[in-house]
Amino acid sequence: MEGALRKLALLAVVAANSTPVFLALPAAADSTADLVLNLRCRGGFNTQVWQNRTSDTFLYRTTSPHGDLSLDGGTVQNTEGVRVYKFQNGNYQYWVWDGTLDSQDAGTLEVYQDNRILMQQPCRKV
Repeated sequence: MEGALRKLALLAVVAANSTPVFLALPAAADSTADLVLNLRCRGGFNTQVWQNRTSDTFLYRTTSPHGDLSLDGGTVQNTEGVRVYKFQNGNYQYWVWDGTLDSQDAGTLEVYQDNRILMQQPCRKV
């Protein structure tokens, strides 16, 4: 827990100094999960999807100028030959597309509220 608090404090200092550095959020993903997708999206969104090694569940981590978000319990499905990771937080849904029909080096971050799209950002794999 102490290490997580130290990372949060460091993240706050970096954010306050407006230094563009991407730091991993403190989460179980740090030692018990594997990174399966790492995206940089328009609007300053840095999004990662992790897979827990023991439970096979998916974890969502994103940092942005609007704030940071960590979710777990995600699912994955194939849609039109592209993998999409889906996460829920209350009445918000977060979809992370691993590739597009045009390019496997791209992706998309989508946010829905009550099944209505609020945001769609193109991304590139890191």
